[in-house]
Amino acid sequence: MSTWPTEIEWLRELVGTPSVSGTEEEIARLAEAQARAWGLDVVRDDASVTIAVGAARPGPTLAFVSHLDVVPPGHGWTREPFTPAIDGDRLYGRGSGDAKASVSSMMTAAKDLHDRGGPGRGRLLVILGYGEETRHTSMPVALSRVGAVDAAVVGEPTNLEFAVAQRGLMMVDLVAHGDQRHAGYASEGDFSNAVTELARALVTLDDLFRECRHPVLGLTTATPTMIEGGISRNVTPPVAKAVLDIRSTPDWTHEELGEILRRALDVEVVVTSERLVPCETPADSRLLAVAAALRPAARRFGSPTCSDWVFLRDRDAIKCGPGTSRRSHTADEYVDLPEVTEARHFYRQLAESYLA
Repeated sequence: MSTWPTEIEWLRELVGTPSVSGTEEEIARLAEAQARAWGLDVVRDDASVTIAVGAARPGPTLAFVSHLDVVPPGHGWTREPFTPAIDGDRLYGRGSGDAKASVSSMMTAAKDLHDRGGPGRGRLLVILGYGEETRHTSMPVALSRVGAVDAAVVGEPTNLEFAVAQRGLMMVDLVAHGDQRHAGYASEGDFSNAVTELARALVTLDDLFRECRHPVLGLTTATPTMIEGGISRNVTPPVAKAVLDIRSTPDWTHEELGEILRRALDVEVVVTSERLVPCETPADSRLLAVAAALRPAARRFGSPTCSDWVFLRDRDAIKCGPGTSRRSHTADEYVDLPEVTEARHFYRQLAESYLA
């Protein structure tokens, strides 16, 4: 490992270190060692690798937040997923965009800030968590250990455009109950079929959340993703269940969404997960104003995907990083290298300006 890798060289090392969720120890040790080689203050523990670049003068804390874990490679690759390969301006490999490009850019930006004498005031933190791609993300614990954070940039692939809102995720089971009977007696009509009851509930979903349209994120969506029911082909099922993936907006709390479903549907509504609430950049965001001054042509948009932003939802925050979100989790994942270099400079300039 060279002492002074560029952001591209460092990204290659990161991508070449497999770190499927739950196996992040090797890459965490690698990130810690590189930060120390750069002369940065770094702490590695069971929740994160956290780098701090501080100033002599007190001031706000800006956090660059991303994650070291990746999803499993899956199928369909034409390349070795953990052998980084550069082809033209692209670097291929699992995690290249989601989110090791952000990790590399944020770490090298912290090095640049340190080499230029640090921020004018306050401190910059680079917090790299584990398990973000699962329900066991370590970011809440990591944040609880670093003290107050005033503003944050969440490093996820956005093509360096500014996500100023992010959908939440709520998981719900719809459970319909009916009578178990021989299907041959269906014409008698004196019993209910759980599949039919569930179907009635599902077709109601299309119009259920049209009352409110968020100006950035649009409508709340409720998408059936799994369905199960039945015990035999000639028996009416006593139970049928559908899983709903609900992508929420700030228009309703998750508790309110649950109540809307219960009032509208004649089936049992079981909320199985509601912790990933929607996020929104404050209307008077100082961080966004500074970022927009540095990248005035950058588009502002609402992100349909969840991230660790949910644990920073009460802070001044945006989501912004190199890479394209639609390439995340795909076979032959890649990132455009000019964006990685651009991100390094943008992150450094953002820290300098925000902490001036």
